[in-house]
Amino acid sequence: MGQHQTWKNYTAQLMTAVMVVLGLITAGLNAAPLKAKPQVISRSIYLDKLEGFWLAQNIANWTGLITEMDKVKAPFYTDADWGAPDQKSIWGYYVSHAKTIDYYFVENDKPWGADDDTDIEYMYLHLLHQNKTTMLTGEQIRDGWLKHTWSNTEGPLIQSSTDTEAKFENYLWVSNDRARELMEKGLIPPATSLAENNQYYMMIDAQLTTEVFGTLAPCSPDVALKMAHLPIRTTAHQEAEWIAEFYIIMHALAACLENSSSLQEQTLWLAEEASKHLPKNSYPVLMYDTIKQAYLDNPDKNDWEKTRDMFYTKYQLNNSDGYIYRESFDAGINFGASLISLFYGQGDLLRTIKIGSLAGWDSDNPTATWGGLLGFMMGKEAVQKAFGKSNVSETFWIHRTRRNFPDHTPKLEGEDTFSKMAKRSLQIIDQVIVKEMNGQLDQKNNQWLLPAKAYK
Repeated sequence: MGQHQTWKNYTAQLMTAVMVVLGLITAGLNAAPLKAKPQVISRSIYLDKLEGFWLAQNIANWTGLITEMDKVKAPFYTDADWGAPDQKSIWGYYVSHAKTIDYYFVENDKPWGADDDTDIEYMYLHLLHQNKTTMLTGEQIRDGWLKHTWSNTEGPLIQSSTDTEAKFENYLWVSNDRARELMEKGLIPPATSLAENNQYYMMIDAQLTTEVFGTLAPCSPDVALKMAHLPIRTTAHQEAEWIAEFYIIMHALAACLENSSSLQEQTLWLAEEASKHLPKNSYPVLMYDTIKQAYLDNPDKNDWEKTRDMFYTKYQLNNSDGYIYRESFDAGINFGASLISLFYGQGDLLRTIKIGSLAGWDSDNPTATWGGLLGFMMGKEAVQKAFGKSNVSETFWIHRTRRNFPDHTPKLEGEDTFSKMAKRSLQIIDQVIVKEMNGQLDQKNNQWLLPAKAYK
């Protein structure tokens, strides 16, 4: 009897320990780190967060560009390839800014070059600020695109390693490029994203161009989605649209997290909340559930490659869950790659960027997405500390890929800085807080007062 009771006690203790471990793994999926009381948000702290958003997004973007389109089918990169020489992309050329697969930095006063992961977001911020509005109209979006982007017969002359002569490059691809062509013909969003007009409506483009709207509506994903609706529908519809909304929701909710929980718990919780927005039985939500479960079931949280390879087989080769793989720019295939880097990155900025860069496909896009989100959650100073870098540039060269913007830094290379961009964003958010969220701007204490309400 005594031995039996001892064994029962030991078994109970063992089960308790197992449940504690499982609870730690899934804590972020079930925790509720949102504050329940009215939100008081410091504008100065939020300024640091916005600077962190732009800084980490650019680091991640240019790191991911090293491996962009290198691997779109097996064999893929693995952790062993980090620090190794970069390989050619599917187009047959190397990137010009790096020779090895590693974190990339622009230092001192040299400017970060704009890329399609940052430049359209920059344009939307400019249009909101210039028009003193919180909701861009289809006409404002069309006019902004035509003014600030190049057509297919314009742009800087670029000569790649595979070209015999320089060619015009407008830095627009797939759905973005098609949407601009449609605007030249007189169409305005959302017509530019309809399948009968834009055969690329299911591509990744909207993910790159609209995440910033989440940062403009702190704690209010419903407002962020309203602001981003037409920008999303400039290029995306249905599944690609829902995936873009997933990321916006995460950015909006990230402003309201309790600092007492870890970044791993916070990012997992954000993803779980955003996944509730995905339509039932749609391929994005089924992809989310598949990758989340694979992560939870994997005893080795460093073996992200196992989940990537499973995802490749299930979705690219076998077209499961209603997803039909078309090409490596698909919103779907890159949604899966981004989720793998998010789950296995476990809230660690460097690890998340590393996995995103090695995962495959359009690797600069997931890295830029999570770099921006984690940088926003951490703030500029914490981003610098994470990389052990205090001299990373904060200047931005928007005219590398876009045109007709004011020069905010005439004495520096480039046209802007992350701090100036963040300050203009605060002015937009001031309007959003008051006009769209029924909150208050407390100028005396340099803070926002948000109403107590459950987010939608």
